[in-house]
Amino acid sequence: MLASIPSPSESVIELGPLTLRAYGVMIAFGVVAAVLLSQRRWAARGGNPDDISTIALWAVPAGLLGARAYHVLTDWRFDEGWAQPFKIWEGGLGIPGGIAAGVLVGLWMIRRNGWDQPTLLDAIVPGLPLAQAIGRWGNYFNQELFGGPSDLPWAVEIDPDVAASAGHRGVETFHPTFLYESLWNLGLTLFLVWVDRTGKLRRGALLAVYVVGYLVARLWLETIRVDPATEVGGVRINIWMSIIGIAIAGGWLIVWGRRPEDDSTDDIGGATDSADGA
Repeated sequence: MLASIPSPSESVIELGPLTLRAYGVMIAFGVVAAVLLSQRRWAARGGNPDDISTIALWAVPAGLLGARAYHVLTDWRFDEGWAQPFKIWEGGLGIPGGIAAGVLVGLWMIRRNGWDQPTLLDAIVPGLPLAQAIGRWGNYFNQELFGGPSDLPWAVEIDPDVAASAGHRGVETFHPTFLYESLWNLGLTLFLVWVDRTGKLRRGALLAVYVVGYLVARLWLETIRVDPATEVGGVRINIWMSIIGIAIAGGWLIVWGRRPEDDSTDDIGGATDSADGA
């Protein structure tokens, strides 16, 4: 059992003359892992792995811009100065905005190139929570987005000045929400692969499963986070967005997502992927 999880003293990584922001490094690792997994799954369906790289070249920057725009629109405080929205290395990416922008641009690229949209989408979707699971560790290095005070053995230690700025002077350990979300997303990645292999969903419906799965966890995490957030009706805006997203994706899944019993459409290996396609 852990006594607590110590936070890193620095949020930068020094490699000789090169200085890297740990936040950006973790996001980059997440993107690479998602691309590799997606390439493997797409190849197992008979596709060209280079298709994934082509999509990523457009969808990843769009996702980062969408995530930052969502954060700025929902949580940026105008008294922080005009340059603050551009300081992405200090954290502040709104996942809902990143998902929306990245998926929309990815779909545009798929249609532009005439690829099999539903099958390619199913190949890519499990990589999304995998990227999030790795990228969330950037919050750990930045000592941000932690939960309320906790004395659990896996609580994370937060610098006293950072804790005081969050209104918890004298408190040393907090819920490690970055760890909770990372573990959940790893489990969600495996769950999505399993659901895809069952062959019980229409091609392309795996995206709705991901949206519901992620937002269910986000609902809970928003209730224990202590970072300042915009509220609507006394409720954090991300809770409202999670409820709306679950309702839309869940409704779509119930009405359209399940494959009819008599549907014999060839899934290009969707339900019968070997372990190589995981």
